[in-house]
Amino acid sequence: MSVTQEIPTPEAVQEAQSALRKLSSLAKVGRSVKSVRVRAEGGSAKETVTVPRQAFELFLEILGQMANGNAVTILPVHVELTTQQAADLLNVSRPHLIQLLERGEVPYRKVGTHRRVLAEDVFSYKKREELEARAALAELAQQAQDLDLGY
Repeated sequence: MSVTQEIPTPEAVQEAQSALRKLSSLAKVGRSVKSVRVRAEGGSAKETVTVPRQAFELFLEILGQMANGNAVTILPVHVELTTQQAADLLNVSRPHLIQLLERGEVPYRKVGTHRRVLAEDVFSYKKREELEARAALAELAQQAQDLDLGY
């Protein structure tokens, strides 16, 4: 996987902020809308195309990240990652990721002596962890309320 990440320039940040303000009203359209028409203009060429709603929502997410000055990477879910790439996605150390793999918490396969992890499996693990963390936080908050700790 070859990825080029560039931090948006201040000009690109401003353009993204402006575009996001103008386009965000379209995102509020009901879920029944299956596609969005987009008009591209450049030089003498003008083209109108229909894009799936999911692609438009992804585009808005990209604009939102750029508007905040963040670099954005798009990663297909079926791509195989190295252990370092997977660790970076989870924001953990590579040795910690190896422990997760060895414990069977994230599936992997070996290519020679190297481990490969599907991005989809990394995202699934991350989602499970986030759900467990939210559940634990909700339980702690409930216990604090039950004990009348003032939270």
